[in-house]
Amino acid sequence: MFPQVRMRRLRRTDALRELVAETHWDPGRLVAPLFVVAGRGVKRPITTLPGHHHMSPDAAAEEARALWDLGIRAVLLFGVIPDEEKDDVGSAAFDPQGPVHQALGAIARATPRMVRITDVCLDEYTSHGHCGVFDGREVHNDATLPLLDRVAVSHAEAGADIVAPSDMMDGRVAHIRAALDSAGFSSVAILAYAAKFASAFYGPFRAAAGSTPAVGDRCGYQEDPRNAREALREVDLDVAEGADLVMVKPAMPYLDIIRRVRERTLLPLVAYQVSGEYAMLESAIAAGLIDGDRARRESLDAIFRAGADLVITYLCRWAAQGGAAR
Repeated sequence: MFPQVRMRRLRRTDALRELVAETHWDPGRLVAPLFVVAGRGVKRPITTLPGHHHMSPDAAAEEARALWDLGIRAVLLFGVIPDEEKDDVGSAAFDPQGPVHQALGAIARATPRMVRITDVCLDEYTSHGHCGVFDGREVHNDATLPLLDRVAVSHAEAGADIVAPSDMMDGRVAHIRAALDSAGFSSVAILAYAAKFASAFYGPFRAAAGSTPAVGDRCGYQEDPRNAREALREVDLDVAEGADLVMVKPAMPYLDIIRRVRERTLLPLVAYQVSGEYAMLESAIAAGLIDGDRARRESLDAIFRAGADLVITYLCRWAAQGGAAR
């Protein structure tokens, strides 16, 4: 007890604090989301995500090269298409000429060692904006699974290292694993959006991806924000079905879930610091309400401290360009 115990002894200098810091991370632990559109030479600012762009495959390849040079080792690709190209089943999601497929090849040529992760879902490609086969009232789970298989296999054929199903259909991890293996892609990993909540923090992303549901919401298949045990059951099921990595999404509102998942599985644990989290931070920073670098670092520290191994974040460039330094 005091005065023998003085907790401030190890806080006296920057060097001492760094020496005994319990949480460490670097840009190599971050994953950069990229929004890919058709065309060439396109790099169009996304108004809802300041600092980010809609990019054609060639521009995405240039961005991936720049990120690699800064120390980022993985990208997560989302496809964005015009409304007139969408249909009821999201068939553009498995079109080999689609923007994600073309970007996979372009990135592989530009930066062969970059880990290429793809979002496997239908919401960005369906006319109704839902993640599966929709009859106007509900999304049909089992009818959606073969479509997700086609998306995942098409991404593997185009050069994905990891496919990440975000649809939240029951049984999709096992279904996709079987499809990949049958197609000769047993080495392609699955990152399961295991604990994905029906959150209010997805708004800026949905505007950027054009994936807002035209009718209804996603509460019927994404998880209830009030439930922790339900999320843990989802994680257990995805692990049992063959997931290679599991994800908690969003991150900061669900730090308790990240901790509980970390204690539950030995698989690599990914957390997604989603668009709404980023937008809140950047809005407060722009308004001069908080210290930008400190707030960004603290937000990532919290996610890693909770137990994440990797964080998908819109802060990748900031972190890699010196923001991670203290």
